[in-house]
Amino acid sequence: MNTAGKDRPEMALSLPTERLAGRPFDPPAELRERPALSRLRYPDGHTGWLVTSHALVREVLADPRFSVRPELRHLPVPGAPGGSRPAPPGVFHVMDAPEHTRYRRLLAGQFTVRRMRLLAGHIKDLTTEYLDVLDKHGGPVDLVRTWAQPIPAQVICELLGVPYAERARFQEHALDLFRLDLSAEQQAAAYAAVHGFIAELVAAKRAAPADDLLSGLTGSDLTDEELVNIGFVLLGAGLDTTANMLALGAFALLHHPDQRAALCADPGRAVEELLRYLSAIPFTVRTALEDLDLNGERIAAGETVTVSIPAANRDPGRFADLDVLDLLRPAAGHVAFGHGIHQCLGQQLARVELQVALPALATRFPALRLAVPAENVRVRTDNLIYGVHELPVEWEV
Repeated sequence: MNTAGKDRPEMALSLPTERLAGRPFDPPAELRERPALSRLRYPDGHTGWLVTSHALVREVLADPRFSVRPELRHLPVPGAPGGSRPAPPGVFHVMDAPEHTRYRRLLAGQFTVRRMRLLAGHIKDLTTEYLDVLDKHGGPVDLVRTWAQPIPAQVICELLGVPYAERARFQEHALDLFRLDLSAEQQAAAYAAVHGFIAELVAAKRAAPADDLLSGLTGSDLTDEELVNIGFVLLGAGLDTTANMLALGAFALLHHPDQRAALCADPGRAVEELLRYLSAIPFTVRTALEDLDLNGERIAAGETVTVSIPAANRDPGRFADLDVLDLLRPAAGHVAFGHGIHQCLGQQLARVELQVALPALATRFPALRLAVPAENVRVRTDNLIYGVHELPVEWEV
């Protein structure tokens, strides 16, 4: 067994984050040079591991000997905190079994086929509404603020049962949570506003349940604190990630206009390839709960393992022509939504949003084009979710 990397932590390298100029959709080139498992240096001084192969990523994410608990982990990007306090009640996505299992079962019962079908119809109506707004406004316009962000924000409103009269206010505060240009005080104010809003919403659902996810959960043994925190988790998971995938998907299609016909012909297959090709989640982390062997290396208890989602989805051992966007490719098996028991709970809803909104945009505006050179589109390498800050577009009237 080769343990040289563990004995010589100075050999560890930092996580690559910079993308090559002119290749905004490709993972950092340095990831290609890393083996399936290698030592990784974390900004807080911790020395852990980096996993880049598709098979090994799935193995780590499915192994219960690796924990998602925040108080155990180290994050591999500069400026991010290392260990923190245990997850508050209801913040299930950073809990291990059996706590995670309890919450997951309750929530899975709310993501019913019937509710997903109703939301699909709502997404179609929303998409038409925002495309109408674009049509009336005319270009140039920022597609992120006018289309990619509002659609998932309104879908979350529908899922949580936010009253129509309150949705504009809720959307404004929710989007502030993900803005990078706000001060710490402004971020704290946005957090407090959304927290207070969801707390009021939970109280209203307890008093008068309706046909929405929060109402469905009020019939369980969950406390108000748990319900508010679950609402926060669903907001974060369903808004920023989907908004960035919509914007990145539109950017990729503008970069590859020859793929639009394939998108409209088979949105289901096309979206799976976009998820593989774009990989909006750059990484996720796990911490070893015990000493274990992985790919011929000894992982010590307490060491954090970072798994690279983009590298796994561009693994030449799993996908042919991996750097080619081919919307006719059968891309099943990607790990854009993770793997194992923590695989994204709302992935089917995200798929529906992408399958409806992207073809509708391409069909409604066949002459859509970037209003700036592609190299001037600012990408979000300074965030835990990859995307674009703005996507200025225009079209022939």
